[in-house]
Amino acid sequence: MSDHLLELHGIRTGFGANTVLHDCSYHVAEGEVAGVLGLNGAGKSVSLKVVAGLLPAWSGRVMFRGEDITKTSVEERVARGMGHVPQGRQVFADLTVEENLRLGAYTLRRRQRDRYRQTLDNIFDRFPLLAERKDQLAGTMSGGQQAMLAVGRGLMSEPKLLVIDEPSAGLSPVAVKELFETLHMVHGLGVSILLVEQNVTFSLKLADRVHIMQRGQIVYEGAVAELDADKIATHLGVGRLLHRSLTTATRTKAAAAGS
Repeated sequence: MSDHLLELHGIRTGFGANTVLHDCSYHVAEGEVAGVLGLNGAGKSVSLKVVAGLLPAWSGRVMFRGEDITKTSVEERVARGMGHVPQGRQVFADLTVEENLRLGAYTLRRRQRDRYRQTLDNIFDRFPLLAERKDQLAGTMSGGQQAMLAVGRGLMSEPKLLVIDEPSAGLSPVAVKELFETLHMVHGLGVSILLVEQNVTFSLKLADRVHIMQRGQIVYEGAVAELDADKIATHLGVGRLLHRSLTTATRTKAAAAGS
């Protein structure tokens, strides 16, 4: 039996006559943070939609916790232990913080209603700011606070894997730093994370393993501590300044792994 929590095998899909993913394969191991990097249009977010069940695979398989979930519904994937933080965060602006969190527990409340209050209390314990603002309308929160709410909502289903699409998009540098700390804390709780990010440095600092995608296929992957910064820069077409950041991030991971 595979020790991978999630596996994509040869996924092909797209929209109408437009094929976006071509034989796309990658995995997330139990307990790790896996990042998917690539230029705009590479197919990163499309692959996450397939993982979450929002877009059907034309061919190939999605395996989760050793079972084939290729044709299962979004709700069933959540029930099996998959949480989702969508691109743009998509909080419900006219609902309060607590009402947004309640919606994240939709599947939990249907199957284990008695666990809802304890789960909500756990989220409030881990995110004191959400507890302080539980009656505030989500639409009046800052971008960083909404990002925290979206992560908290994703955790309300008590997932084994949290799938997160472009969480730092549109956030200030301070909010990005707070988001990093939030996701680092989530990982410390034992939740595996699959992350699509345009912020390459953010991804390399957070992730244990990255997969680089071009034209709907994975072209380079490995543990961050073992990656070649020159190859990453070549695949992503980054400039000298970002190249230095890539080198620093990979060396930091390598030093941490060595210790």
